Parts: sequence; structure tokens; C-alpha cells
Amino acid sequence: MIIRPRCTFRTSLLALALTMPGLLTMLATSGLAQTFSVLHAFTGGADGQSPNGVTVAGPGVLYGTTFEGGTHGWGTVFKLAQRGSGWTVSPLWEFADGSDGAQPFASVTVGPNGAVYGTTFLGGTGNCGGGGCGTVYEVQPPATACKTAICYGNETVLHSFQAEANDGQFPEYVSPAFDHAGNLYGTTQDGGAYGAGVLWELSPSGGGWTESIPHTFQDNGIDGWQPKFGVILDPAGNLYGTTWYGGTLEGGTVYELSPSGGTWTENILYNFPLTSVGYSAYPEGLVMDPSGNLYGTVSESGVANASVFELTPSDGSWILSTLHTFSNRSCYPGSIARDTAGNLYGSCNEGGAYGYGWVFELTNSGGSWTLTDLYDFTGQSDGGYPAGTVVLDSSGNLYGGTAIGGNLSDCIEYSSVGCGTVWEITP
Repeated sequence: MIIRPRCTFRTSLLALALTMPGLLTMLATSGLAQTFSVLHAFTGGADGQSPNGVTVAGPGVLYGTTFEGGTHGWGTVFKLAQRGSGWTVSPLWEFADGSDGAQPFASVTVGPNGAVYGTTFLGGTGNCGGGGCGTVYEVQPPATACKTAICYGNETVLHSFQAEANDGQFPEYVSPAFDHAGNLYGTTQDGGAYGAGVLWELSPSGGGWTESIPHTFQDNGIDGWQPKFGVILDPAGNLYGTTWYGGTLEGGTVYELSPSGGTWTENILYNFPLTSVGYSAYPEGLVMDPSGNLYGTVSESGVANASVFELTPSDGSWILSTLHTFSNRSCYPGSIARDTAGNLYGSCNEGGAYGYGWVFELTNSGGSWTLTDLYDFTGQSDGGYPAGTVVLDSSGNLYGGTAIGGNLSDCIEYSSVGCGTVWEITP
């Protein structure tokens, strides 16, 4: 059974089936001076279906994953490279739901060796209800120029989660994070001694990788549980992340893990309260600015308005400021990106002018934040239901993925059409 990530797929009654033989370019609906382009429309074949966003590897080079599609139907790793005025997709790996893994729910991290690193929610050698418990993998792109239609990379599974007391299971929206020594960090939403998830570390050792568990989440009324997103690191090597549930107010947490003398100390930076009807706040992934302030979003499951927040350290504690509250309860914002000027960018999985999601910018001027709608998806050849984190390149171009849309004659299932797109907004 294919498990779909946290996104709402509504019935799409499209009167016109648009095709897209080349690059689609259109002006953003806000009328601002940026251009929206579709870089690739997925086919559901070797390139995959429903991308989880992309990662910038350099000028004109993007890597990403799809959580389904591919020859075996369990997702892919792909490369998008600029060729003149267009972009070319190259499938690097197709997951088979074996020891190699299945269903990556997050994009990849580019390592110092040029390989890409990621996690799969399922697959691997563990036994979780008859299926795998997830993996951490490396894909090394082909060393030479591809001379055939498809040149796959070489995949290596660095770790298969085993769902034991000293291991986790089901890494969900987790792109691994490197420290300066080349160690990898991430989380699993379940597993560990208390079944509430773990933070894991993989260290290179003897040509392989050795796993350790710096922290096991407890769901004890203080610690959080179900860390669905990965972690980020500050220059000192401290780790920061979120949990969807738990904490003293039971609405999820923002936490810090600090290394000291071979051990790790947890500090809960913020406890989110439950909503008025008892739902968690559902904090997403974090981003940090050069001053050490943290930014993120909460989606609050549609029963309360989503928002973008900032956490600022102050006299040994942290103060939360709400930068913007969305008026539409169906926003479901993903993790956000920050540019060098301090502007924040993100997407809402639903809502917007056509109901298929939209891309936004938050601009800070004198302590006041202004929201700008950069683009509204139509659910047609431009895509619909943006998924994953938006990312910026060094020129300020913004990239992301959509779960549906594109070539509307493909992937006609789940009451939706199209296999998804990768898009770019150019300022």
C-alpha cells in the first residue's frame, strides 16, 4: 500500500486538459515583477511522481525526490540540470521497497563529496508490521556524462532502522544534516525506548557508518514526541528541531540538543499550547539567521489559523513572536526559506485564488512584516498542492515542487490529474 504524506488531495474537476510540451512561463497572479516557470512536469515513469521539493546543488543544478512513481512505484531520486534555455531531468535512483528503501518524504542533502543523502519512510531490512522501518541512503551521481537515455547513480544504504529500543523507525520529513566533522543527523517519528521517536547520528567509520542515538524522546509531559522533521545545526554544533506533540502544554515543542563531553543535553526552547479544540500546533522544520534567531511555521491542522513565528534568545530563555497569521485555515504552510536580506519564503499546500495552494513572501521593514502573494497554483499545467520546503539559489531564484498538475493526461488517480511539477520563480 502506498502511503501519501500529510497533504490534502481534493477532487479536481478540470474542464480543460492542458498539455505542456516545453517550458511553461507565466506572470505571477499578484502582478509583481517576477516570472513563474515550470522546469519539469513529471510523468510517473522513471522520473517519478509527486516531488517533495528540491535542493540547490549549484548554479543550474537541482536534486530532489518523489515519494511515489518510478518503475516500482515507490519513489525516485532525480537531478534537474539547466541546458541552455531549458532544464533536463535525469533519474538517479528508483526505489523498489526492498533493502534500498521506499517512499522518501523529504528532499536530499548534498554532501561534501558531491553525493546526495536522504531518508526513506519505509523499506530497508527492518521489520515494522511486515514492511521495512525506513532507511538513510546515499546516491552517488554518475561520474561521467550520460550517453544513454537514463544513467542511474549508485545507491548505498547507510542505515536501516530496526524499530528496537535503541533504534528508531519511520524517518518522515527528514533531510539529513551534516556537521563539520562529516557526521549525519536526523530523526525518526517513532521508535526508541519509549516509542516516541529518536534523534540519530551516523558517523563514518572504517568505510561504513556507525549509528548512535544522542536523544530518545519520551512523551513524559516535558519532552516532546514525534519529531517528524529533521534538525539544523548552528556553528557551535548545537542541534535544533521540532516535535509535533508533547511538551508541558502538549501542543508540540521546539528543542535544542547541545553536545558536551560526549553526551547531549536537551533544552526545550518553546512549548506550543493545544488549540481551543485540543489539537496540536504541528510545528514544521526550522531555519536560523546569522544572529541565532529561529523561524518556522505551525499548521494547526485546519482547526485554527496557521502562522509564521520567530524565536529570539533573550537572557537565557526564548521569546516567540508571531510574524504573520494566515486568514485561511486551509493554508497548511510547509517549512520556510530565508534570503540574505532577511525575507522569508514559503508555500501553502491549499488555498489561494484557485484552491490549489500558493507561494508567499514575508518582508521585514522596520519590525513590521508584510505578506506578498507571489503565485497562485491553478491545479493545471502549472501544478497544484505545493509540497516540501521552498529553496533559494544564490541569485535569489525560488524553487519548489507540487504534488499534482503538469501533464494532465498522466497520473489520473486519487481524483487528481498530473504527476506534479518542479517550478521556479525568478525575481
